[in-house]
Amino acid sequence: MLLAASVLLKGLAIPLLARIAWLDFTTQKISNQNVLLLLCLGLGSLQLLSMQSGSWWDMGLSGLAGFLLFVALFPFWAMRKIGAGDVKLMAVVPLLIGGSGLVVFSVLLLVFALATALIVKNPLMLPQGAFRLYVQHLDRKRVVPFGVPISLAAICTIAFQLYSNMMVHGGVPA
Repeated sequence: MLLAASVLLKGLAIPLLARIAWLDFTTQKISNQNVLLLLCLGLGSLQLLSMQSGSWWDMGLSGLAGFLLFVALFPFWAMRKIGAGDVKLMAVVPLLIGGSGLVVFSVLLLVFALATALIVKNPLMLPQGAFRLYVQHLDRKRVVPFGVPISLAAICTIAFQLYSNMMVHGGVPA
């Protein structure tokens, strides 16, 4: 029962992460409301998993990772190299995916962030059209919407966790 509720909370985070990615791409803004909702979904999911397992290790590791990411990225926000929404989103994602998902998330984030930066810095790689013009506009503004790769990496990590959970438990949890 607790596992099913945790899976539901993580599943609800996927469309929210997609919304965050879209809004960051189109407006270069990540709202506090969306980040707070992700935080609530993540903490709820982690708490349910911790209650089921009887161990708070994953929750503690996730909290520590979120805190360290916030502290490490805060100076980049102060130097205007990254947006405040990106810093807050990065601090919340470990609480959403859990400590056990940090390695998968980190690898995916690296791949998606490099791809995003490459596309924004080289928009001529894209086929002609409105999307290419918009990416060229982002390049002229010297803006990289990092909420997009953060959200994509989190979505893929959650999908991987849900798939792994189904394989281990033989389907949807009861």
